[in-house]
Amino acid sequence: MRLHRLDITAFGPFGASQSVDFDDLSAAGLFLLHGPTGAGKTSVLDAVCYALYGSVPGARQGSGQGMTLRSDHAAPGTRTEVRLELTVAGRRLEITRQPPWERLKLRGKGTTVDKAQTWLREYDPATRVWKDLSRSHQEIGEEITQLLGMSREQFCQVVLLPQGDFARFLRADAEARGKLLGRLFDTRRFAEVEKRLAERRRATEAQVREGDAALLADAHRMQQAAGDTMELPELAPGEPGLAEAVLEAAAVARATARELLTIADRRLTAAESARAATGRELADARELDRLQSRFAEARERAARLAERSDAHRAALERMERARKAEAVAPALELRDAADSEHRRTADAEARARALLPQALADAGAAPLAAAARRAAEELGGLESARRAERRLAALVEERAGLDRQERADEEVRQEAETWLADWETVRTGLQSRVDSAQEAATRAEQLAVQRDPARRRLTAARQRDRLTDDTEAARQRALAAAEDAVEARAHWLDLKEQRLHGIAAELAANLTDGTPCAVCGATQHPAPARKTAGHVDREAEERALTAYQTADELRAQAERHLGAVREALAAATAEAGDAPTAQLAEEAGELEGAYTRARATASGLHAAQEELRRAEGEREQRVAAQQQAAVRSASRVAGRDRLEREQAALEEELARARGNAESVTARAAQLERRAALLTDAADTARAAEDTARRLKDADARLADAAFRAGFDTPADAAAALLDDTAHRELQRRLDAWQSEDAAVRAVLAEPDTADAARRPPADLTAAERAAADADRRLREASSARDAADRCRAELDRLSAHVATSVRRLAPLREEHTRVARLASLAAGTSADNERRMRLESYVLAARLEQVAAAATARLLRMSSGRYTLVHSDDRSGRGRSGLGLHVVDAWTGRERDTATLSGGETFFASLALALGLADVVTDEAGGVRLDTLFIDEGFGSLDDQTLDEVLDVLDALRERDRSVGIVSHVPDLRRRIHAQLEVVKGRSGSVLRQRGTG
Repeated sequence: MRLHRLDITAFGPFGASQSVDFDDLSAAGLFLLHGPTGAGKTSVLDAVCYALYGSVPGARQGSGQGMTLRSDHAAPGTRTEVRLELTVAGRRLEITRQPPWERLKLRGKGTTVDKAQTWLREYDPATRVWKDLSRSHQEIGEEITQLLGMSREQFCQVVLLPQGDFARFLRADAEARGKLLGRLFDTRRFAEVEKRLAERRRATEAQVREGDAALLADAHRMQQAAGDTMELPELAPGEPGLAEAVLEAAAVARATARELLTIADRRLTAAESARAATGRELADARELDRLQSRFAEARERAARLAERSDAHRAALERMERARKAEAVAPALELRDAADSEHRRTADAEARARALLPQALADAGAAPLAAAARRAAEELGGLESARRAERRLAALVEERAGLDRQERADEEVRQEAETWLADWETVRTGLQSRVDSAQEAATRAEQLAVQRDPARRRLTAARQRDRLTDDTEAARQRALAAAEDAVEARAHWLDLKEQRLHGIAAELAANLTDGTPCAVCGATQHPAPARKTAGHVDREAEERALTAYQTADELRAQAERHLGAVREALAAATAEAGDAPTAQLAEEAGELEGAYTRARATASGLHAAQEELRRAEGEREQRVAAQQQAAVRSASRVAGRDRLEREQAALEEELARARGNAESVTARAAQLERRAALLTDAADTARAAEDTARRLKDADARLADAAFRAGFDTPADAAAALLDDTAHRELQRRLDAWQSEDAAVRAVLAEPDTADAARRPPADLTAAERAAADADRRLREASSARDAADRCRAELDRLSAHVATSVRRLAPLREEHTRVARLASLAAGTSADNERRMRLESYVLAARLEQVAAAATARLLRMSSGRYTLVHSDDRSGRGRSGLGLHVVDAWTGRERDTATLSGGETFFASLALALGLADVVTDEAGGVRLDTLFIDEGFGSLDDQTLDEVLDVLDALRERDRSVGIVSHVPDLRRRIHAQLEVVKGRSGSVLRQRGTG
């Protein structure tokens, strides 16, 4: 598992969004997480744990399903969110979690709670996009737990290595160690084994008591299977001799069923013999019919072959001529290729001669080659003239360049003289701009001090004016609400009084004859009171009371609002004073305008300073350019004289070489084209002569090959050839005729087929009728035999079950004794368990022994070979044994308790123990690689030498690209570890800073 990036928003002490680039930190192998107490170092690790498992370690999770994780510094509209990007099991994942959030309702007043949200995405390296995997809390939790192979408690102990817990683990008793190891290695299955053994002990007791009842139930089922041939013993479950009586009755029933089965077997054997005889007769009849039909079909196929015999002989002769013609095919192909090549070369020769002068159009190959050599020799003599021509062009260009440089230098000198003439005026103006901007900056700082108090007074004055109007409106609403409450109360009291006046009628409505009156107790009710018009009942009174209570609540709310508005008005008046708002606005506007103008003027200070520096630099450049131009102009005079002399000599040489052509290049082009045409004509003439000779040789070889193959002319051989398709079709026809002829001959030569053809036709109908009658009699006998066999089998099965049940009663009692002994042994209460170790404690002791061995490998290096951790299974006092932990001091050779170690020794011993436990838990989780680890406090108790050795051990964890984060306050670690993640706390929340990375 490797962490890549962590993004935190409104989480713990972090009010705003913070990011941690673990890839950048991990590049150094070791990195330091530090900050003042309470800044939020642990909250960074909590965010990693929350992203993976949806909760944080220990009591920091709080109540409310994670609502306490929200930062108190966060803005009301910002939702808490943690996003973690990591690679695990070769997959790059991104987990985003948002805990429940209590926010203001979008409509109305009050708050509502948004449910927790979770997203899981995976990066696809092939398409380079993120793919959504799930938004289910349960699915994502199961997926992460399966990939990591460990629970949240294991992760917090293995990846977030809390040193304080392991220091306590070193000094703890066996009971405390057992609780921690039980959480890490999940030994609940062994406790479940203890529980299952106890349950098994109770179950075997019930099985022994149920044995006799099961025997009697089996005896009733045997009687149902045997009918009237079996009598049940008159014994009740639990009485002596019940098992023997049931076994005896079962034996009698089985003997009777076997006798009936023997009779049915004999009847079935007779029916099977009769069925076999009729079956053989039917098979013989069918075989005779098949052979007779086969012979008739073969005779018809032979007749069809005889009709096609002439065509078959013609096809054989055609195939033989094609085979002979195949010997001539290579010569034919060679002659066609030679003819095509001769025509191609003849055409090329004609095209080449058409481009030659008339005097050479009919010349042979040799004269043409000689003329080409003479043209090439003349062309070679012009090479020197070509070089002279190119040099002359370069000289002309060089002189033009000198003229351009002279003009450019003259322009530079004139421009520099013009610019330098106005230098003093320009410099004075720029310096004046710089001085004015500096004065404006000083004035802006003075106005800024006066501006903020004026703004606050203006804001308070405006609020004072608004609240004056709001106070009057609130007072009117409070008076109206008080009047409504008084009217609602009066209405309620009126209805209550009316109901009391008519209460007699309301009570009389519930009276029935014979039932005592609730007021006087009489059972006779001669003249009950009646409800009058407008009677007020209980519901009407309660509605009036509810209306009064609502109006009174509105009155109280209006009065509270009036008080709040008055308090705000008093505060605004105290801030603004008695000055009118317009006056304060005018004063603030004047200050703001002066401040803006001063800032605008001051903003040009930097630009004015830069422009002055640029002008001074430009002056220096122009002076230097003026001087350099004068030097270059003097050096060009000598170069121009040399070029003029060389140009005159080259022009004289070129006049001699050109002749009547425009230039040497044109003369060379004429000679090159003439040589190329002559060479091409000579080559094509020689190629045409060669192809003519090869065509004559190919004609002679073709005539000889046709004669040897038996053909009169090569044309006859070419006509006899077959292409691949025609050859395959002809061969297929010949093969088909031959296969059919062989098959027909083979059938007619079969002795059985010929003999069957001589016999009378087969009678299948009579044979099939006799076989059907035999089948029916066989089925009836088989059904009777199956019924007898089922009865016998059922009785055998039930008898075997009864015998098994009888034998099972004794082993059940033995099993109960054995299970009870195992349950006591696993619970640690048996006398055979000398160390009083429960099964779960025994497994944890083995894990502790592995942890001690893994921790010793690092402890030896941290302690310079002095200390070794060993596991002890001795009992401590009256407690149970198996989880003891001692340290062996190589200097004294003694084994002592880990509680005797000093503070620094305890730290690196607990660190080694934590790393060893991480290795063992990782192996237990399936070998998931942990590429990112965090180690908590404890480094301050080490001296410099020990600290170096501990850091060397931690540095060794970087092997195979592993990174380790150290959480510590120790100042010396900031100097030793360059990659750092600092947590800085402030009044508005903590922030994260990365240093020494990238």
